Amino acid sequence: MTEKTMTGKTLFVSGGTRGIGKAIVYAFAERGCDVAFTYASSTDTAQEIIAEIESKYGIKSRAYRLDILEPTTYKDVFTAFDADFDSLDFFISNAIISGRSVVGGFAPFMRLKPKGLTNIYTATVSAFVVGAQEATKRIEKGGKGGSIISMSSTGNLVYTPNYSGHGTNKAAVETMVRYAAAELGEKNIRVNAVSGGPIDTDALKAFPNYEEVKAEVVKRSPLSRMGEPTDLTGACLFLCGDESSWLTGQTIVVDGGTTFQ
Repeated sequence: MTEKTMTGKTLFVSGGTRGIGKAIVYAFAERGCDVAFTYASSTDTAQEIIAEIESKYGIKSRAYRLDILEPTTYKDVFTAFDADFDSLDFFISNAIISGRSVVGGFAPFMRLKPKGLTNIYTATVSAFVVGAQEATKRIEKGGKGGSIISMSSTGNLVYTPNYSGHGTNKAAVETMVRYAAAELGEKNIRVNAVSGGPIDTDALKAFPNYEEVKAEVVKRSPLSRMGEPTDLTGACLFLCGDESSWLTGQTIVVDGGTTFQ
């Protein structure tokens, strides 16, 4: 049985109904942490997750709809959060965009378009900034400090076809993490990033070259397998635990060894 090491704590994670975000929701709930999360469109899916983790782990959970391309609406989401929860300890910025919104951003260099690139920046960097600002207000109010994490990817370290729009913005958000860490440390808030190698999620499966990417990852990794969403939860739990109390402004790479190949 997993030890309830986070009882009395509260996590807010963006994009909690699929892939990495969903894995994070379950990992923290299993350890006794109350969990708030956002979703893009499926209220039913969000409610199913809430019902399951509240019943299984005995914690409190709530979900809020968020359009990640309108980051200022984070303020409305956190106002709703305030009505449901008394405090906040951890914030993880995880939500991403795909499909039509990344047209012109997910493409070879010569086909990149400003709108697609801007959308990726908005969902990656601007959303992290606004979400972290709102989270900081709640964490600071609690007076005990806390941890903020931005999910990132090794697409800014290793060439990945069509990924330049995402890769450059992952590099940008990791830089923003370091700036936030430098300024929020006085509030006893640590800020870090978790950079995953290609993880086998629905978002990755939507890429037109998914099979090619998967085969290349398996070939590159000394562990000879693709990463799973649960492979990133350990780093998130570590960064929100006392064991990492002097770790801030860093990016932890979890990539199955693929960036060295």
